[in-house]
Amino acid sequence: MAAISASMVKELRERTGLGMMECKKALKEADGDVDVAIENLRKASGLKAAKKAGRTAADGIVSVKVSDDNSYGVIIEVNSETDFVARDAGFMAFVEKVLDKAFADKQTDVAALMDGELENEREALVQKIGENISVRRVAVVEGGVIDGYVHSNNRIAVITQLEGGEAELARDVAMHVAAVNPQVINPDDMPEEIVAKEKEIIKAQPDMEGKPAEIVEKMMMGRINKFLKEGSLVEQPFVKDPEVKVGKLLSNASAAIQSFVRFEVGEGIEKEEVDFADEVAAQVKASSKS
Repeated sequence: MAAISASMVKELRERTGLGMMECKKALKEADGDVDVAIENLRKASGLKAAKKAGRTAADGIVSVKVSDDNSYGVIIEVNSETDFVARDAGFMAFVEKVLDKAFADKQTDVAALMDGELENEREALVQKIGENISVRRVAVVEGGVIDGYVHSNNRIAVITQLEGGEAELARDVAMHVAAVNPQVINPDDMPEEIVAKEKEIIKAQPDMEGKPAEIVEKMMMGRINKFLKEGSLVEQPFVKDPEVKVGKLLSNASAAIQSFVRFEVGEGIEKEEVDFADEVAAQVKASSKS
């Protein structure tokens, strides 16, 4: 059985809001796997969806550039190791150069984008700052009405693509996507494996026990429909006017959402969190043995 560390318990508590002993027990039963522990807790107690893991491997910034006629746009993520470097003027100037080249070339291949001058500049900046810097991803959206939004801390950026409507509406929808983070555009777009996993969790919850199969099915479908609406852009209450759903906002303007791209700094990458005091103690211990 995997050892249950304090950091595992801390992460599970932060993501679920449950007590320390309950989290520790759940982690033991899941052999130290936080995601499995969350799934088991949801099955056993009806716990709502947990927060996403907050440990991200990379800092840095995201940025967006949209053409003057709103016919296409580019979104990029450039990573540094710390937020201190992400605020450095030299780093931010480098990001702008990368963005400008990606925009000019409509280039989504990072290796091709960085080949030559930009890669030389990246290496020089790494030498100067002393941190690793990498261009992680680039996306180009073209056609229809395009606009974008970058959150004030440069950690979340979105480009939206509309059929019909105006650029201002596209930007409003991009702001909504940045704030609410929908998984898909329409309920029917939700991947089947995600729906199947959610059904499995709902069926295993305590209030389903002992009920006839047809009642379980009816209750499950009601909860699935709610899950799909909450995760679908067009079904979400618009962040600037919760009385109106995003789909209705768009149809009122004779517009429809074609696609959106949302980048959040470091999403999907895990970063080992090291306690500074423990790190120093380990270094002292190691040096005393040498």
